Amino acid sequence: MDFDWSVITASLPDLIEGVKLTIFIAVCGLAGGSIVGVIAGVFRAYGPLALNVAAQVYVELIRGTPIVVQVMFLYFALPLLAHIRIDGLSAAIIAITVNSGAYLAEVVRGALLSIPKGLTEAGLAMGLSMPRVLVRIVGPLAFRRLIPPLGNQCIVSLKDTSLFIVIGVGELTRKGQEIIAGNFRAVEIWTAVAVFYLVLTGAMTLALRLVERRMRIL
Repeated sequence: MDFDWSVITASLPDLIEGVKLTIFIAVCGLAGGSIVGVIAGVFRAYGPLALNVAAQVYVELIRGTPIVVQVMFLYFALPLLAHIRIDGLSAAIIAITVNSGAYLAEVVRGALLSIPKGLTEAGLAMGLSMPRVLVRIVGPLAFRRLIPPLGNQCIVSLKDTSLFIVIGVGELTRKGQEIIAGNFRAVEIWTAVAVFYLVLTGAMTLALRLVERRMRIL
């Protein structure tokens, strides 16, 4: 079978729509996951026992189950258990938020604990409260150290959006599948889908490397 470039050209509008939705899910999910991850990470590093345990249970529960199981639970099981109906797009964003938050919590915890305790003690000795020490002293230093693993998680979460094909979300992989169902040109369409993912992850990697260079600790 000859590779037909015109098939890809004709399918570009639909594929681009899938790319837009993929980016939207990833950005919204990672934004929420960053907030959840920072809160859980701080609890894991400095929180009282109850909050520390709660954060650890959350992290272990989410990291111990596949994201595809989590999103199917939200979409299929939650309506039966709690009579809460969530549409596919919302379920996808929530799944990325919860999943990335658990992994980022451990990244944040590690970055915070890597900062010498002397800096924290010095801030407290100056009369700063613990929250202010975290925001003004420990936080900025820790952020520089978590950029590489943060970048890895961003790329993983972007690719994880392809798993939401199981609940019918029209992201890039789903669009590719729908196009193939109509024209039966699997080689061309999956090649185009793969190229789109490579471009997205490549652009993300480049952006994060630029940020890392600017904030590198000497």
